[in-house]
Amino acid sequence: MTPSALPDIVAAGAVVVRRAGSRQGPDVLLVHRPRYDDWSFPKGKLDRGEALAACAVREVAEETGVHVRLGPRLSSQRYAVRSRSKTVHYWMGRVIGDDDVSGYLVNHEIDDVEWLPWDEALARLTYEHDRDTLAEARAFRRKSYPLVVLRHAEARSRKRWRLDDRERPLLATGVRQAERLVPVLAAYDVARVVTSSSVRCIQTVAAYAGHSGWPMELEDGLSEEDATHKSVVKVVDDLLHSGEPTLVCTHRPVLPAVFDALGVPDVKLEPGGLLVAHHRRGAVISTEVHQPR
Repeated sequence: MTPSALPDIVAAGAVVVRRAGSRQGPDVLLVHRPRYDDWSFPKGKLDRGEALAACAVREVAEETGVHVRLGPRLSSQRYAVRSRSKTVHYWMGRVIGDDDVSGYLVNHEIDDVEWLPWDEALARLTYEHDRDTLAEARAFRRKSYPLVVLRHAEARSRKRWRLDDRERPLLATGVRQAERLVPVLAAYDVARVVTSSSVRCIQTVAAYAGHSGWPMELEDGLSEEDATHKSVVKVVDDLLHSGEPTLVCTHRPVLPAVFDALGVPDVKLEPGGLLVAHHRRGAVISTEVHQPR
């Protein structure tokens, strides 16, 4: 039986880097697993109901003690594991806070964690597929920031709403979507929350704002009623040069203007869906899409 025909194990992890003085590039964080006597990137299996991005951040913390925010998404790996196949989803990872791993409590799963210069990490990795992933990551080794573009969650029907459309709220399913977004947005360490001033958008980001403590910035220029191409470009341009991970929540009719301002193709996001635009020095270098589950 070929790996493609086997039941799938789903996992996620990250190629975690930090700035170093070496000319060859940043240091790379690797872990050693005594059970397999191998060196690889921190990664682990997806929990039931968990988002892939949240899994990647959680597994890095559990296996290294280091907290990261996700950068550009990398190609997934797929390979056979005994009688099953395994798919591992990878991102770049940037350290948040302390990068010291000397105090990590080794255990039966991970008995060594080490920062290595790029070329040494390439040589230390046990598997060819990991070396391929590190080679792909070289294009994203310089620091970038995420701009998360979010379509508001499932709202009450426009046809059945008799009041001001700005006041139209989320459905109960939309509230649950908003709650499930919290660990996903946290995985990108969103530190600025900009939203349309319409209630359905405010309610979509309220759960994350409450969890993170970041205030919501209400922007009439992102609402269906007030948005113009000029107002959207102004907001997006400001966020692209803000130098911080940012969330912008708006409406389906406004999204094409947002994507145009970013210089990326239009994406048909479902309610509660998001696009992450990773950018550096005002230019988008990579995008990824997460539709609601």
